Amino acid sequence: MRIARFLSAGECCTGQLIDDQWALAMEGSVAEGLRPTTKRLRVEKLLAPLIPADILCIGLNYREHAKESGAEIPLHPVLFVKAGNTLNNPGDAIVLPRLSDQVDYEAELAIVIGRTAKRVRREDAMGYILGYTCANDVSARDWQRDKGKSGGQWCRAKGFDGFCPLGPWIVTTDELPNPNALRIRTMLNTTVMQDSSTSDMIFDIPALVESLSSTMTLRAGTVILTGTPQGVGFARKPPVFLKPGDQVVVDIEKIGQLANPVSAAE
Repeated sequence: MRIARFLSAGECCTGQLIDDQWALAMEGSVAEGLRPTTKRLRVEKLLAPLIPADILCIGLNYREHAKESGAEIPLHPVLFVKAGNTLNNPGDAIVLPRLSDQVDYEAELAIVIGRTAKRVRREDAMGYILGYTCANDVSARDWQRDKGKSGGQWCRAKGFDGFCPLGPWIVTTDELPNPNALRIRTMLNTTVMQDSSTSDMIFDIPALVESLSSTMTLRAGTVILTGTPQGVGFARKPPVFLKPGDQVVVDIEKIGQLANPVSAAE
């Protein structure tokens, strides 16, 4: 099923999508379990499909992206975290911060954890996943690369307001049994910038759940961004960074499209 969070009659609701305009209201929560009712709701505006318990992100998890970045293939998953202020809705603007002129896109498959996971074995990992959605790990490359700005880590570069668009909905695991063989693309305006497959991941989804849950408890509602493929803006010659008026679309096979305009800071 497709689970969405949306505005209906001015209220924030969660429901099972029937089509682009209607949903069945759902009771419960990700942690308690979501149950569809028979109440139909009109979908007026899609929101990020959940408020994440945590947003965990994996860097350099595609072989070709590691190569284009000039980085060695990691021996273990590279973890960083996005704070809650980064969450952004489908269709809402990515606002370019005044303190960066090198803002980049990163299409990512996002995992939504459905139940508390701790010290999970690889062979059991898929049973802890509710479903999948699209994410854009928006990144300020000048802050990522300049240690004088970032202190030598990535969180500041990845942590500006609205730098984690998420959506448009969660596709549950019963409809997507093999997430490690999906086409993943980014379109910037009319140009395809990233076009790859999740099969290029260095650490597949069971490996990520096993690794992360070995050192931390993954709470229900945790979102894991699984890395981006090659084709990011900073690695191009000349580099391509987002500018006001752009439209960024993350497209993942069997999930859908996450589209966001780009605007200047007010």
